[in-house]
Amino acid sequence: MTEKKRHMDTQIILIVILIGIAAGMLSGLVGIGGGLIIVPALVYFLGMSQHTAQGTSLGLILLPVGILAVLAYYKQGHVDVKIVGLLAIGFIAGSYLGSKISLSLSQETVKKIFAVLMILIAIKMIFFDKPKQVNTHAIGVQKKDD
Repeated sequence: MTEKKRHMDTQIILIVILIGIAAGMLSGLVGIGGGLIIVPALVYFLGMSQHTAQGTSLGLILLPVGILAVLAYYKQGHVDVKIVGLLAIGFIAGSYLGSKISLSLSQETVKKIFAVLMILIAIKMIFFDKPKQVNTHAIGVQKKDD
């Protein structure tokens, strides 16, 4: 079931733009945005269902909204185009399968899965991630000063 179309008054437009700015800034800063920022913001600030928020977030990444951030990283030698291509292939398959699974579950179940995943990732990042030396040559990435 889809939700009814909402009236886009000035307040809603400003909230959505601010959500986009926050997600874009965090995406450019640390590579996150859609799932971690946009989905919860759409649920809590606009009252969307979990499924509609996820679908809306997925609709965003289909457009080249991050192209300027990608170009900035690419110019600094921080984009591995081969890896991007492989990730895209995996993302296409994974997003299709994930959407099928998500849509077969209740909204409450999906919300709980989402929340548990965010908590587990946060715990891992805070307590278990150790600084690692990355061998950039092993994966084909070259630093600018090489």
